[in-house]
Amino acid sequence: MRLLTLLLLLVSCVLNLHAADKGGTPEALVAELYKSEKKEASPFFQDKNRALVDHYFTKELGGLIWKDTLDAKGEVGAIDGDPLYDAQDTEIKEFVIHPAKTEEGKSTVLVTFVNFEKKKRITFHCVQQGGAWKISDIQYSEGHTLLKLLKDNVGK
Repeated sequence: MRLLTLLLLLVSCVLNLHAADKGGTPEALVAELYKSEKKEASPFFQDKNRALVDHYFTKELGGLIWKDTLDAKGEVGAIDGDPLYDAQDTEIKEFVIHPAKTEEGKSTVLVTFVNFEKKKRITFHCVQQGGAWKISDIQYSEGHTLLKLLKDNVGK
């Protein structure tokens, strides 16, 4: 019995370490998303790997992003700029991912930066889904959101 308890404790510790390594916080998820774009491994605008989209986004938002990409067939879809910077062209300075504000399984992560001398604020809304943090929406400085844009335009 002690051996079984010890084994279960060991497995639990390994799983927790694995989750931490994979970016177990909302801030880490957002940081990973921005890094993926620099490595040209962004989940946006690619139609080869649905799992890449699902890694970052909730089922609802991920499904809309995927459908928008497939419907666009290599052309511009509902997302007509870079959704991480809310811009078509970028010259990013003073980039900061702020600490998440988390309450009852929901979290917001504020990202601020300057693009072509204009201050920008982007808020990532995250939720727990399947034991991991996922982005459920992205809200831009002017108040519009990625989820609403996609709901209003995908499949129409």
